[in-house]
Amino acid sequence: MSLWLLLTSTLLLSWTASNSALKITSVNLSIEPNANVIRNTSVTLRCKAGVLAYGTEAPNRVYTIYKDDNVIYNKTTSSSEDFFYNLPEARVSNNGKYRCMINIMGEKMASEVVTLTVTGMSTPILRLNKANITEGEVVTATCLAPGETGSLLFSFYDGSKEVDKIGLNSNSVRFLPKGIGDHIIHCSYSVFIMPNLFKSQRSNAVTVKVKELSLEPILKISPQNNVYEGDTLNITCSVSDSREDYRDAELLLSQGNKILQRGNTSIHVSWTARATSLKLTIECWLYVGNVAKVDNKTVSVIELFSVPTLKMSPPEVFQGDSIRLICQSERLSYNRLGGENLIYSLEPLEYHMSRAGNGVFAGNAKTIDFNYTCTAAAKGIKKKSNVLTIRPKVSVSAPKIWVSGNAILGRKIEIFCLSNTGTPPITYTLWKTNEQKQIAIVQEFSKPANFTVYISEPEELIKYFCSANNGGKKPYSSDKLHAAVIEPMTEAHLMVLPISGDISEGNSVTLICSFKGTPPVTVRWFRDGVPNALETTTTKINTTNYPFILSKEHSDKYYCKAENRANSVDSNRVNLVVGMAMWKKLLIPGIVILVVSSLVLVGFVLFIRSRRGKRETAAELSVKPASPKSDDSLTVTLTHDTEVYNAATDAASFYDDKEGRVTNGTRGSVASLPADIINRSSCSIPASV
Repeated sequence: MSLWLLLTSTLLLSWTASNSALKITSVNLSIEPNANVIRNTSVTLRCKAGVLAYGTEAPNRVYTIYKDDNVIYNKTTSSSEDFFYNLPEARVSNNGKYRCMINIMGEKMASEVVTLTVTGMSTPILRLNKANITEGEVVTATCLAPGETGSLLFSFYDGSKEVDKIGLNSNSVRFLPKGIGDHIIHCSYSVFIMPNLFKSQRSNAVTVKVKELSLEPILKISPQNNVYEGDTLNITCSVSDSREDYRDAELLLSQGNKILQRGNTSIHVSWTARATSLKLTIECWLYVGNVAKVDNKTVSVIELFSVPTLKMSPPEVFQGDSIRLICQSERLSYNRLGGENLIYSLEPLEYHMSRAGNGVFAGNAKTIDFNYTCTAAAKGIKKKSNVLTIRPKVSVSAPKIWVSGNAILGRKIEIFCLSNTGTPPITYTLWKTNEQKQIAIVQEFSKPANFTVYISEPEELIKYFCSANNGGKKPYSSDKLHAAVIEPMTEAHLMVLPISGDISEGNSVTLICSFKGTPPVTVRWFRDGVPNALETTTTKINTTNYPFILSKEHSDKYYCKAENRANSVDSNRVNLVVGMAMWKKLLIPGIVILVVSSLVLVGFVLFIRSRRGKRETAAELSVKPASPKSDDSLTVTLTHDTEVYNAATDAASFYDDKEGRVTNGTRGSVASLPADIINRSSCSIPASV
């Protein structure tokens, strides 16, 4: 077993070594004798491969020939010689791009592409099954392309006109030469090689003689003159030579697009004439194979009576009005009628209408649109009128009148007038008292009339009203126009209460804004430099107020803005100066007096102490002279409290006698402290111990 495994491994290693040593170095494809040849030349494709291999044993080679990327040949060989692919008697169908691929034990390589071009094609040959035919016969033509291969497409010509094209590889066709006389027929073919088409020269020409068909259709009509509606016409359609047997012949009798009858050799019809037009055309058709011949005759037909017309009287009606429908033929052939009257009928008769005479129908207009037709009949002939659509009108209702938007005094305003019901067109008229002012015609349903007027007085608007009419018995009028006339804001005035009172901190003040204009009026209070309103109120009277408690910060200019639905106006500006509160005015003098008194008292005390020290020093000196060696001297310095002084000074400057007012006043004088207090600074008292 071990020996078998060793042998197998050795063989595998040997095969792998030999396989890995094989290498395809090149593959070349050439065309012999040349890449450009003429038809019938024998062409050889030579595929030469360069291969490096290990060992002496030659492995199998697989050669593949491609034409335009399609495989056309495969061969396996163990020979290392060049591979040959032969194209004996080359044809145009062999044109293309060729390539050779070699595969040796899974290793592949392909050659570069080479192109083969073959020129020259065989001359086509045309054959016909018959050269002499009768009009309507079919000819079978066959086109041959001797020795040609590939995909062929054949074309057939009658003179210069192509009559058919067939393919691929089908070369016979059946066609019908059109027209009497000689027809020169030829053919050609094309070799189709994607994406090109190579066309041959023309074939031989073959003459086909076509003789006229001896049969002719014959049409006879009796009578042909003085024909009236209702008369019977005897019509015969036949062939010229019924002795000759044409099994595929067919006769057809027609009038317009209507076939009256059909047969083989003879047709006879008794037909009642109808005056569908002033002239009646009858046609007799003969069909033999693909040949069609016709004989036609025209008969003038006189109307027995004209198509009736249906009319309504009166031409315009309202819902429920009495109407008469009249059906009448304008033209009659009295002689042919022989005293017979036309009979008129209405459809539908039973719907709100009754007969009031021959061709006259009476009734009442309905509330909806309705269609009627009438029919006139005599001697078996019936004619129907066109459809008459009756559209009863709806009477207008009393219109409504109103104003668009706000009616502002001194400006143009729009007045609208509208009837809720009524068939257009509707004529609207605007009146002022009894005087006609404007007229408007409205063509659309539910669309109001629009009038523009100018109002100069508040009482003027109520004088307007409008009327509407759409052709009825009488017009309808609206009520008088009731709408508020807005007088624009003309002026606004601002005042302050109290007028001459105390305008000082802590007191109440009221800004009063008065104005002229139609309420409601919206009043906004503003302070200069502040974009937002301080207060907004709406009033129905011509004045309003804004009260508030004063503080020092309220000193500024104030105004009000009054606005109604017409416009807005600004008032005059009031300068409000807020004075000091009364308790502050009383407090300042008290503080000043208290400070002054304190300063006087301090000065007096200092003065007394100064005098007392002098006496004691003098007494001591008189008792005990001063000794120069004594160094226990004492110096006492009394300094006036500058803080007390500054407080008094600030209090004096704060007290400025200012009074609150609503004017542009100046400050009062500033209270002053005594000059001796200001000048007083300090005193020094020397003392010795």
